[in-house]
Amino acid sequence: MGNIDYVVHQVAVPPPQPFLKSLKYSLKETFFPDDPLKRFKNQPTSKRFVLGLQYFFPIFEWAPHYTFHFFKSDIIAGITIASLAIPQGISYAKLANLPPILGLYSSFIPPLIYAMMGSSRDLAVGTVAVGSLLMGSMLSNEVNPNEDPKLFLHLAFTATFFAGILQAALGLFRLGFIVDFLSHATIVGFMGGAATVVCLQQLKSILGLDHFTHAADLVSVMRSVFTQTHQWRWESAVLGFCFIFFLLITRYFSKKQPKFFWVSAMAPLTSVILGSLLVYFTHAEKHGVQVIGELKKGLNPASLTNLVFVSPYMSTAIKTGLIVGIIALAEGIAVGRSFAMYKNYHIDGNKEMIAIGTMNIIGSFTSCYLTTGPFSRSAVNYNAGCKTAASNIIMSIAVMLTLLFLTPLFHYTPLVVLSAIIVSAMLGLIDYEAAIHLWKIDKFDFVVCVSAYIGVVFGSVEIGLVIAVALSVLRLLLFVARPRTFVLGNIPNSVIYRSVEQYPNANHVPGILILEIDAPIYFANASYLRERIARWIDEEEDRIKSTGDTSLQYVIMDMSAVGNIDTSGISMLEEVKKVAERRGLQLVLVNPGSEVMKKLNKSKFQNDIGQKWMYLTVEEAVGACNFMLHTCKTNLKKDEPEGWNNV
Repeated sequence: MGNIDYVVHQVAVPPPQPFLKSLKYSLKETFFPDDPLKRFKNQPTSKRFVLGLQYFFPIFEWAPHYTFHFFKSDIIAGITIASLAIPQGISYAKLANLPPILGLYSSFIPPLIYAMMGSSRDLAVGTVAVGSLLMGSMLSNEVNPNEDPKLFLHLAFTATFFAGILQAALGLFRLGFIVDFLSHATIVGFMGGAATVVCLQQLKSILGLDHFTHAADLVSVMRSVFTQTHQWRWESAVLGFCFIFFLLITRYFSKKQPKFFWVSAMAPLTSVILGSLLVYFTHAEKHGVQVIGELKKGLNPASLTNLVFVSPYMSTAIKTGLIVGIIALAEGIAVGRSFAMYKNYHIDGNKEMIAIGTMNIIGSFTSCYLTTGPFSRSAVNYNAGCKTAASNIIMSIAVMLTLLFLTPLFHYTPLVVLSAIIVSAMLGLIDYEAAIHLWKIDKFDFVVCVSAYIGVVFGSVEIGLVIAVALSVLRLLLFVARPRTFVLGNIPNSVIYRSVEQYPNANHVPGILILEIDAPIYFANASYLRERIARWIDEEEDRIKSTGDTSLQYVIMDMSAVGNIDTSGISMLEEVKKVAERRGLQLVLVNPGSEVMKKLNKSKFQNDIGQKWMYLTVEEAVGACNFMLHTCKTNLKKDEPEGWNNV
């Protein structure tokens, strides 16, 4: 082998970049990964104005190309989702301890705003059960909705205002990645727990109870239910369970026969009509069946002057708005992205945040409370064949006509029917199949999911949310603080080196330990990596002693997956190098990335280790080390290997 020349490709240091240029690049990668300004390049001022208008108001982009064919599809979809939005809106407002009419108000103005500003064709805007419950429970901690309903109502508007401010700000400042901290497992557990709590809360109306706990945890609800068994009304219970059964049967039928999606979509409104007729003709309200009562006719009154900006209520409104705003944002964007994927088009998450935030800000000025894009309504919109966001406009017009002319018809609507509508919608959010899937794929994700669920059901919605976010952040920190390291071996009859754990047939290279670090090296993991590398060396030396192989001479560190490194990471490499030298070992680095090489060069570590001990591939590094093992003496380890041609 002494006559063989090895061609070694040196690891290059990237050319220096001006600080401002480097900063600009970093900011762009952080806040503008989708390069939204690309369309504005090399365009005249007038064209840029039009493009800017289309960016913030996508309706100006699709409206000029709108066709009668689109209109026919959108009007069918709009009327269909209106039939679902009207009963759901009334039901969810009740869930938030707000007047039922607010559910209709919130299905009128916000959809119009979203139709102009939203980038999703399928998102159907309206109130959501989880957000309604969360807002109602958090505000109830400060103000009793029964004792001071006016103040409670004003706080709901104020919380909606601050939720909208947060949502729009996240979009404007390109901070949408914050929402991504709510992992899929977190959302599954949290939504399932919230849905369970919402269903439990409906026992008040289903059993016809006059007094019920404001707490949302399982123990409090069960105590409230079973300490009032003497007040249970069988008429209300029978009616409630019959309508729940009816709604679940229609959903099952529509799921099995997708072309009959309208059966499930029309079922809630059908339930309201049937329930109202039943109460009207049987006078069931005199036998313990509670009804909505009078709903005020007319369009949304202004509520700008009703916002509360005084202590101590303002802090409650801000806290409530921030929490429900994040939850609503996560749900709306997740739903929008899901249906965009089905139809193979792209939605801009930051534009969605601006649109959702704006509609909540304007909604808070027009007697609306928190709205977003609920899954159930959007699924109906999608299945109904909507083509554009104009379906939201059709829905809004239908709700407007209801507010102007039809609200008296809801006078005899039994509350138990509204509870049945809520229960049937919430059962669809308890996604046990997703939880089983998490268990099969990732046990830690399953623990996050179950912890969020238990926190919501046995604690409160806020506690469950805190637990879910805390566990998600903990997992993120574990990924950063405890990165994976692998021992690599040679796949037989190849020059490929892979993890010996994943490929048991991979062979250890005599005299050489090859390690791969699978994450950036930061202050949070530098100490762990130093100790873990030392343990790998100890274990390799013990393995060599037991097998009688050639003594360990080289430690190769494959840094292909190390995207960045900080000063603590560089200090760690310096310590590992010193420890290796004390043991008579040579540290070798493979393929440090551009950012890593910049910092190794500036810190002088590159000079310290020597360019000859840095290689582009594991194959080259192993070849060089084998060359040294077979041709050079140990005391020449730090000299330039003979027979090398450096390129």
